[in-house]
Amino acid sequence: MNFSTDGLVIREQRIKEGDKVITILTRDKGVIRSFVNGANNIKSPKTTATGLITYSQFDIYLNSKGNYIIDDAHAKEVFMPLRQDIDKMALSQYFCELCEQFAPRDANAEEILRLTLNSLYMLAHNKLPIELIKCIFELRLMSVSGYMPDLVGCCECHIYEDDNMYFLPDSGQLICKSCKTENTGRSILTGKTVTNVMRHCVYSELNKLFSFTLSEKSTKTLGVVTENYCTLHLDKHLNTLDFYKQIRNLSE
Repeated sequence: MNFSTDGLVIREQRIKEGDKVITILTRDKGVIRSFVNGANNIKSPKTTATGLITYSQFDIYLNSKGNYIIDDAHAKEVFMPLRQDIDKMALSQYFCELCEQFAPRDANAEEILRLTLNSLYMLAHNKLPIELIKCIFELRLMSVSGYMPDLVGCCECHIYEDDNMYFLPDSGQLICKSCKTENTGRSILTGKTVTNVMRHCVYSELNKLFSFTLSEKSTKTLGVVTENYCTLHLDKHLNTLDFYKQIRNLSE
């Protein structure tokens, strides 16, 4: 079986001299693993096109052993500015590992691919602060991966807006101060501004997803919400998140 698809390389692993295995977030087949023969041949277009965090067009075939093999590949976007900034590169690798965890296998993943490419573009071209891009990506990824939080209103009284609204990461719901009790469980005070930003991240059209700004203080609150909610649904600890935090601490 031969097919062509476009996708983003989200992981690469050298297996022997000149060859490697890459994991690709593809548009129509979700996450797939594929072998790349002769990956170190500098004259081959496959060398650049199969590099980590490169968006490429792939020609792939399935061999007799049931393995995907890259027959040909051509890079469409290499996101060079990300490779020149260690903070951005670290965050990009975190995005890639999240995609590997949450994107489907052998199923359409166009929405996740578009989200990831748009996020990398925003990051590469300094369109928004790096921490805000991280928050937006985390919350939207969860929403399109089957973990969309219910942010319509308080889960008890259904009030839409309150100055003291709380997010419940375990259930993905909101609760207002009047309904919150000692038995409510883990909660994060989001207030009016951050709650409305969360709604935008979850419910807006993709082409409007990054069309807002947020204060540094509110971004920190949003970051607590999105990272907690994201890591709660992970099956494993992500080393890329630890690395990103270490790099950010050194930068600050």
